[in-house]
Amino acid sequence: MDISLMMLAVFNLFIFLFVIELVRRRKLKEKYSILWLCAALVMILFSLSRELLHSAARLLGIQYPPSLIFLIAFLFLIIINIHFSVVISELSDKNKTLARELAIMSSSKRSPEDAEKE
Repeated sequence: MDISLMMLAVFNLFIFLFVIELVRRRKLKEKYSILWLCAALVMILFSLSRELLHSAARLLGIQYPPSLIFLIAFLFLIIINIHFSVVISELSDKNKTLARELAIMSSSKRSPEDAEKE
């Protein structure tokens, strides 16, 4: 087996175990870890099976099979970035809603004397 593919498999195994450890310590939620775990498993699979890598590259018309690994990694990173962008957008909207509700609640709790002073 090629040393670079073996190093890639070990690196991806480390990523896989690291993500599991983050979930176990409750530093990363399960729903966010799924994409990372899938990416690591696919990369491990292609790193360990040279025949699978060559046949997939041939099927996709890629001349240099190891470049398929970089393509897959790049595509997973794009998917993960889009996923996190959606999550950040949702959290931003929720934050605005909470700020509005807090402003309404704090203005309704003011006493009439406070309202006259302003």
